Amino acid sequence: MAWTEPAYSRRQVDRAGTTYVDAAATPEERELARTVINNWRSSHSFPLNTLTVNLRDGASRFDNAPTVAQRIKRLPSIQHKLERIPGMSLSRMQDIGGCRAVMAEAQGVQELVSFYKSASRIKHRPIREDDYVSTPKESGYRGAHLVYRYYSDRKPTYNGLAVEMQIRSRLQHAWATAVETVGTFTQQALKSSWGDAEWLRFFALMGSALARREGTTLVPGTPVDNRELADELRHLVVRLDVIDRLSAYGNALEFTEDAAELMPGHIYLLELDIPGESLRTRAYKNPAVALEEYGAIERAIEGQPGKDVVLVTVESLSALRRAYPNYFLDTTIFVESVREAIR
Repeated sequence: MAWTEPAYSRRQVDRAGTTYVDAAATPEERELARTVINNWRSSHSFPLNTLTVNLRDGASRFDNAPTVAQRIKRLPSIQHKLERIPGMSLSRMQDIGGCRAVMAEAQGVQELVSFYKSASRIKHRPIREDDYVSTPKESGYRGAHLVYRYYSDRKPTYNGLAVEMQIRSRLQHAWATAVETVGTFTQQALKSSWGDAEWLRFFALMGSALARREGTTLVPGTPVDNRELADELRHLVVRLDVIDRLSAYGNALEFTEDAAELMPGHIYLLELDIPGESLRTRAYKNPAVALEEYGAIERAIEGQPGKDVVLVTVESLSALRRAYPNYFLDTTIFVESVREAIR
């Protein structure tokens, strides 16, 4: 299997990132920048695949059926990050390649993180750890992030490329994907804490409600008293019509597969069209072909609100729905948790 290798220096990559977000750049300059960025993204596929295999093995030690998936960062997400964070350069972005393990319980998250923090567990070089379970974000986000730089004597071409591991519990994952689902439908960057203040407050409160269930640290700025937390949550659930709206999102979507179940490949391209109320899923055996089509669709839908595409790798189509329920607009687990929180 042929894997893409870096074709440009880091200086060229950074220049391409700067050009891509420069409003004064010509269409020709922006297209050249896109070519460089796509090569840089694709070059992360091999180290990402290597660390995903490692993560799947590690997660299976502490959970009988973890959901493990990987993805290459979407171009709109790269653009948003470059624009949002002052001084950010593309070559220093640590989550171009990302893999995730969803564990059944919060205890499994803690055990898996401890497993990886043992120096002998992985040969790649750790460069960052963020424990958002012990110290949740004010948005309500919780989970553990570990960033590694790929290192290999046999594949030195990819040495130094960063891959981010995310480790979440089932409830932490339900919260995170619900935020993305609401953000997609309302066209707000709730994931980045931008948007309607009431939705942002609702998700912060739900972060604490789920943390209380798991016996972990509450979200800063939310009520410590359980009755007070439930009362404020109940008010926002009614005001925002949370349960009915979230339930309606998934019912509105028409899901189509392009022979996905018939193919042995586990590389999937998800193309979401909110205005057209459809999700199209395609499966691939060849990663190079998948990456090429990924870039072509991104180009075609650029600037069209409510349209999105992502390229992911999972073990099966059923695991795809568990790993990326936000693309299926499936918030079932989260809605059940909301009901329980406001009782």
